[in-house]
Amino acid sequence: MGHDGNAARGRELFINEERAGCTKCHSVDGTSSKAGPDLLAVGDKFPRPELIRAVLEPSADIAVGYGTTIVETKSGGEFQGVIKQSTAESLELMGADSKSVRIALGDIQEQRGSALSLMPDGLQAGMSRQEFTDLIEYLVTLKQPESAFTSNRGMPVDIPELAKPVALRPFFAEEMRFPHSFVQKPGDVRSGLVWFGQLPGTSNAFLVVHQTGKIWLLEKHSTNETKTLFADITREIFNERGPNGLLGLAFHPKFLENHKYYLKHQVFEDGKIATTVVERRASPDFRADSGQASRRLIKIISVTQDHSGGCLAFGPDGFLYIGMGDTGPQQDPQGHGQDLTTQLGKMLRIDVDHADAGLAYAIPADNPFLGRPDVRPEIWAYGLREPWRFSFDPVTGDLWVGDVGQDRIEEVSIVRRGENMGWNVYEGFEPFSNRYRKDGATYVPPVFAYRRKYGASITGGYVYRGDRHSSFYGVYICGDYVSHRIFGLKQQDRALQVVRQIGAAPQGIASFGTDERGEIYVVGYEGMIYQLDLATANFDIQP
Repeated sequence: MGHDGNAARGRELFINEERAGCTKCHSVDGTSSKAGPDLLAVGDKFPRPELIRAVLEPSADIAVGYGTTIVETKSGGEFQGVIKQSTAESLELMGADSKSVRIALGDIQEQRGSALSLMPDGLQAGMSRQEFTDLIEYLVTLKQPESAFTSNRGMPVDIPELAKPVALRPFFAEEMRFPHSFVQKPGDVRSGLVWFGQLPGTSNAFLVVHQTGKIWLLEKHSTNETKTLFADITREIFNERGPNGLLGLAFHPKFLENHKYYLKHQVFEDGKIATTVVERRASPDFRADSGQASRRLIKIISVTQDHSGGCLAFGPDGFLYIGMGDTGPQQDPQGHGQDLTTQLGKMLRIDVDHADAGLAYAIPADNPFLGRPDVRPEIWAYGLREPWRFSFDPVTGDLWVGDVGQDRIEEVSIVRRGENMGWNVYEGFEPFSNRYRKDGATYVPPVFAYRRKYGASITGGYVYRGDRHSSFYGVYICGDYVSHRIFGLKQQDRALQVVRQIGAAPQGIASFGTDERGEIYVVGYEGMIYQLDLATANFDIQP
C-alpha cells in the first residue's frame, strides 16, 4: 500500500459512526475514556505496517490492558467488555459501544477472558482501497504533542543518537534460536524469551527462560554450543491473556551450596489470576532442575490479567526483592500504587531463609513499614505501575527500575527504602490524577523519562560494570520493547546528566542480562540473545 492517503478524509471516516465508527471505541485526546486504547500517540507508537495489521487483524495482538472479559451472571445474563473498575463489591465492564455495565460480584457465575478483541474483524470490508489508505494516513498523523509537557531535564525533548551505534552480536547461531509463538488465530498464545543469566559457578553455561514455563541450559564450548531442557513447569503456570506466564528467575546468593533458585509466574486458581513466587532446587550437578516440587513462598491476587510486574532479584543485602505492578485496570482506578494495605504496585522485600508465623518467608527487620498495622510489611517502596525489569548496581547498590507508563510516558527510577514513586498521582514527571493525592506526601520523580516518539514500553537494564576503561563504565543501559531503541544514561544524585540512544535491537527487548564479567546482553522476545559489543562505540563522543 502506498503513502498516498489523505489524512483529512481519513479523520472524517474515523469519526463517522455510520462508516468506520472508530470513535465509538477510541479516544484521541489522551483520556483513555473509552473501551479501546487511546490513540493520541498511535502514530508515534507504531509504524505504518503495524497500524495496517492492527486494523486488518484486531485480535492478533491485543494491547495490554484491553483484553476482552466475558461475565456470565447467575440469572443467565452474559456481558463482555474491557474491565474499567474492579472493587470488592462489583465489576464494571465497558463494551464496544463504550457503554458501561456494573455487575455485583455476588451475581457473577463465571468470569473468563477471551482471545477475541472487542474491535470487529472485517472493518475494511465496507471501505474502498482509497478510503482504507486515508484512514491509515490519519492514524499515522496522530503524534504526541510536545507542548503537552513541561520542560524537565529528566525528560529531554530530543535524545541524540551516537554517530556510531553499539553493535549487537548474536550470542548463538541462528539455528539455535529459541521457539517463539505469535498469535496466528484466536486462542493462540503469544510467548517468547523473557530472561537470561549465567549459571553461577560456571564460565560457559547460561539459563534461558521462556514465558511458557520452559527453562533451557545453554552451553558454549570452543567448538560448539548446545541447549538442553533445564526445567519445564508449564503445567504449573497460567500463560494466557496478557503478559502472563513464567516471567523471571533469581539464583539464591548461596546457590552453589543449597542449589536453590526462585521463579516468578502466574497461576489461575479459584477463578482468579495470581502472581506467585516459588522456590525450586537444581540437581546435584547443577545441569538440570532436581524434579522436586515447587515450594510456594507468596501468592498475590491480580485484579485483571495485566501489570503483574516482571522481575525478582536478590539485593546486595541477601534479601529477595519482588516487583509487583498495579494489575490494572488501566489508569489504576482503585489507587493500588498508593494503597499501602495491598502488595500491588509495590517493590516488595522478603527473607527467604527464615519464616515468620503463618508465612513461608520472614519480614526483614529493617523493612520500612514493619510494625504498622495498616501497611503490608513486605513493602520496600510503593507508587509503581508496572516495574518490568529492575537491577542493582554492584558498585553503588542503587536499585534501578524500569516502570512501564500508561499512555504518555515511560520512566526509569532509582528506588530507595520507604519511598513513594508517584503512580498514579504522577506519570513520570507529569501530574496524572489527584484522586489519591495526599497533602504533605513526597512523590519521588524518576531519573529519566521519555515520550511516545521514542517508545511505548520501557525494559529496565543494568549499570555497565565490565571493562573499567570503557566509556560506558557506570552508564545505565536500558531499552524499549516496542521501538527496540537502546538507551544509555548517566546520573548524579538521581538527576539526569546525559542520555543517548546507543543502538537498536533486532527484536523486541524483553529483558537484559549480564555475565560474570559484567558484560550486558539483550534478550530478544522473538527468540535470540544478543551481546552488546560496547567496544564498537564511544559514549563520551558528543553526537
